[in-house]
Amino acid sequence: MNSTTTTIPEKTTFQHLSSLPVVVAALGYFVDIYDLQLFGIVRIPSLLSLGLTLDEADVVGIEILDFQMIGLLLGGIAWGMLGDKKGRLSVLFGSIITYSLANIACGLIPQINFVDKIEAYKWLRFIAGFGLAGELGAGITLVSEILPKNLRAIGTSLVAGIGLMGAVVGTFTVRLSGDWTIAYFIGGGLGIMLLLLRVGVIESGMYKGLSQKGGISKGNFFAFFTNRERFIKYMKCIGIGLPTWFCMGILAYQSNQFGKALGVVGVVEPGLSIMWGYIGVSVGDLLSGFISHRLHSRKKAIAYMMAFALAGVLLFLFGGFKTPEALYALCCWLGLGTGYWAMFVTVGAEQFGTNLRATAATTIPNFVRGALVPMNLLFLAFKPSLGVIMAGMLVGVLVFSIGFYSTLTIPETHGKDLDFLEE
Repeated sequence: MNSTTTTIPEKTTFQHLSSLPVVVAALGYFVDIYDLQLFGIVRIPSLLSLGLTLDEADVVGIEILDFQMIGLLLGGIAWGMLGDKKGRLSVLFGSIITYSLANIACGLIPQINFVDKIEAYKWLRFIAGFGLAGELGAGITLVSEILPKNLRAIGTSLVAGIGLMGAVVGTFTVRLSGDWTIAYFIGGGLGIMLLLLRVGVIESGMYKGLSQKGGISKGNFFAFFTNRERFIKYMKCIGIGLPTWFCMGILAYQSNQFGKALGVVGVVEPGLSIMWGYIGVSVGDLLSGFISHRLHSRKKAIAYMMAFALAGVLLFLFGGFKTPEALYALCCWLGLGTGYWAMFVTVGAEQFGTNLRATAATTIPNFVRGALVPMNLLFLAFKPSLGVIMAGMLVGVLVFSIGFYSTLTIPETHGKDLDFLEE
């Protein structure tokens, strides 16, 4: 009697890159970015509608943004540890519930009468930031662990490239809806819809294997600080990402201030600056994976893009452009140069073992986002004596110096086998 064996054909590149975990991670990051950038887009109109003057809106807007960024920082630690202790999927579900409900509540702020509306706004953006902190790191970790190592860079770039278009959609949503509160409701609704889509996603095989082993420390955030080599790698991973949030958080978010200082003729709208910046980031993130794949190096791809971003910063500050459209184009340039965001998060995931990977990949980008708080403090400290342009330049010199040093001295991870543990 003849027996036949059934062989399961190898998945094609397209099948790997279009698998449900990759698609869901990309859509999840899309909603994440939509909600994360929404405050930056509606900052001025929302605060003006709550009774603030334009000058007050600039000051209070930075305070609320700082609350959101502190939420991201603390949430990054909490969700990262949970991702290694309880699994990548637990974070993907928990984080989206948190930020979806917080964004729906933001849409209800005009109806709040029992507390000060501005205080409520601050704390709701803190809660939203806390929830948003879990999305990217868990998604990148999951995708990195399920894809073949030769496709990791492309897969994570697809996740970020598609996801970052959420900022563009957010801008159009605000403009088409005609009311900033509706944009918040839509963001919360998209999150709830995504939650239903996630039901079919499976856990990472590497994490399943880890969970079956006993006696292994998982998700210990303090492990990054108890070993000198591990600590230095961790800090360099954070350093690589600093220029991204300088370009978006200082130059694009506060482009109206820079427009005035540069003598721009016409009104510079931060919402449009953010939109064009994230169009550039989306394209850059898609390109970064292919550049890394082509160069067989994460470090070279990031360094080249960082240099391109630095050239954009110099043009933004000293190019002498006098129209809002020119600043929007330069924001797109800055976004393209800092479109190594997914690559830098991937590098953070690849540097550390499976028992710390989600903690690293979740905390690193959120420490970078949280670093916008001291960047803003430096910018505000320098501005009275040096002016907007020179204050921006000094902060930029600091963050790009750290960024280049970190990129050039961190270990290369292209093609690295990720099935290992941290002692």
